[in-house]
Amino acid sequence: MSTKKQGGGLKEVWRKIMVALKRRPYNIPMVALVITFLYYALHLSTISNTTAKIQGSGMGFAGFVTMLVSMLSYMVFINTFQYRKPVNKPMLALLIVMFGIIAFADIYYRNQIFAAIQRPVNPIVVTQNTIYIAYAEYYLRIHLILLAITLVLILTLPIYAKALRKVKTSIEVEDNGSLGAIDISGDE
Repeated sequence: MSTKKQGGGLKEVWRKIMVALKRRPYNIPMVALVITFLYYALHLSTISNTTAKIQGSGMGFAGFVTMLVSMLSYMVFINTFQYRKPVNKPMLALLIVMFGIIAFADIYYRNQIFAAIQRPVNPIVVTQNTIYIAYAEYYLRIHLILLAITLVLILTLPIYAKALRKVKTSIEVEDNGSLGAIDISGDE
């Protein structure tokens, strides 16, 4: 019996991850897309509180559109990058349009926050009790950055997919070349 640990440890785990990424490199932007959606979804209560406090024109609709299109963009992404099939270009175009819609809704929402804070008549004052307004603006800014990173990962996928294919993930086997001929004739 061998006393070596089966599986190879951390090096083997890293090799298996690299093999999976070589086969399906589109998992990298998919993870980024999921993180972007989760970031927005986890801060939705702060954004909703801001909408209720400011009650700006179209703020609730902008938040709704961001949430809806974010969920739908995940489904479009799955149909864009199918395993062992070429990229579905119309779906890729739709995905880029959806990212534009999300970015527009986020920017519109941020502009409504700035307009409410800077308006001459009855401006919204951000105090300790309404600090969530500042947080909502910050969360939207980070969401836009995450969205841009995801878009860059999608558009540069062919570049780093080629680089991933060049990574050596084969396993060195001892005495690989010293196997003798195997007799399969059935003579005993």
